[in-house]
Amino acid sequence: MRIQVVRTGGFAGIERRGEVDTSGLPDEDEWQDLARLALRDGPPGEPADRIRDGFSYTITVDGRTVLCRDPNLSDAQRSLISRVLKEGA
Repeated sequence: MRIQVVRTGGFAGIERRGEVDTSGLPDEDEWQDLARLALRDGPPGEPADRIRDGFSYTITVDGRTVLCRDPNLSDAQRSLISRVLKEGA
């Protein structure tokens, strides 16, 4: 499973990207479960609510994309975003 996260916005407006390929990882099942929850918790398309200088996120898992924004992230989305941006290339 290939998981990509793009973070945009914020005060400085700097884009940050991360990508993880879970194939063969020892915690592959954990990544997959978290990704499925993150996709389930967000409808596709542009989210309505936004805070000034907040971040917007594009989460793509094997070609399926969900857009979300602070402060309206589910726990699964927040965890997945954090892990991908921390551990991803």
